[in-house]
Amino acid sequence: MLEVKNLTKNYPTKNGVITVLDDISFSLPKGETFSIVGPSGSGKTTLLGLCAGLDRATSGSVILNGIALDDLDEDQRARIRNDHVGFIFQNFQLIPTLTALENVMVPLELRGLPNPTKVSKELLDRVGLADRATHYPTQLSGGEQQRISLARAFSNSPSILFADEPTGNLDEETGNKVEELLFQLNKESNTTLVMVTHDNDLAAKTNRIIRLKGGKLVADIVTGSTA
Repeated sequence: MLEVKNLTKNYPTKNGVITVLDDISFSLPKGETFSIVGPSGSGKTTLLGLCAGLDRATSGSVILNGIALDDLDEDQRARIRNDHVGFIFQNFQLIPTLTALENVMVPLELRGLPNPTKVSKELLDRVGLADRATHYPTQLSGGEQQRISLARAFSNSPSILFADEPTGNLDEETGNKVEELLFQLNKESNTTLVMVTHDNDLAAKTNRIIRLKGGKLVADIVTGSTA
């Protein structure tokens, strides 16, 4: 599902070139759950963005669902993301002028899929928010907003889901509920999950953990988890 080969990302600065990622390689089979951990500044979110086709590497390659992203322009990468990828972010990134239902419908409408309203209502029901369909993000709690973003992420049946600190803005009790929903929906959909997290307990619930330090891959651990 995802193959990363010798991935390096440099950023030029007035004081010289900074290497954020240095020769990272790994591969993930379909349906695996996978965490990227490490201290702040270790390159976790940069790696996630490169894997999702949100940015280009300085060197190396990313192959997503059999498609090499490196030679694609931005429009082509956007189409790949729309067709194959779901996203969950720490700050939810719901569109404030749209209702909960309309936010879930966005990926479906972008792909021109049939019955977007029906599918979106079913997803809201699965995350326990059918009664909040007409509410706007400002009328929802943080936990409710993240559950809406979960419904949106799964609305286009993604092959792979990228989650960047999905519980980072939530209290422990709410975060646990979101975690449970995330793994439940992921298992039901047989989606490959790639997650950046600072929460070691959450990371341990995934099948596999890679640890970054200073832009380098320093550990690759199979957890044996079945969450």
